[in-house]
Amino acid sequence: MKKLILLGIVLATSLMTAYAQQFMQITTIESVVPGGLGRSRMISSTPTGSVDEIKLENFFSLVGINFENIRYNDKLITDKIADMYKQGWKLINVTPGVYGADKSTGIFITRYLFQKD
Repeated sequence: MKKLILLGIVLATSLMTAYAQQFMQITTIESVVPGGLGRSRMISSTPTGSVDEIKLENFFSLVGINFENIRYNDKLITDKIADMYKQGWKLINVTPGVYGADKSTGIFITRYLFQKD
């Protein structure tokens, strides 16, 4: 009888472990505000509820569009995704979004959803 109960516990535990999944979301907000006045960030929400915020560069500087800032942001985002893969996370969804209050300002928002078994 004890062996049967132990077997039931082992099976139940393995089934719960097989279906236990964690999710993590990374959100990038990249500002398109002339003069470099916008704020750009990468926000990571972990499965434990903590939030990590990393500063990104704005698309525009005082003299116009700044391609160096865009390259910097691309590298930072790509490095973050590569780090997530190294930790065993899988990218399962990417949702882009754009918001513009008028023709001269706006933000690009991209959400990356990761899953880990």
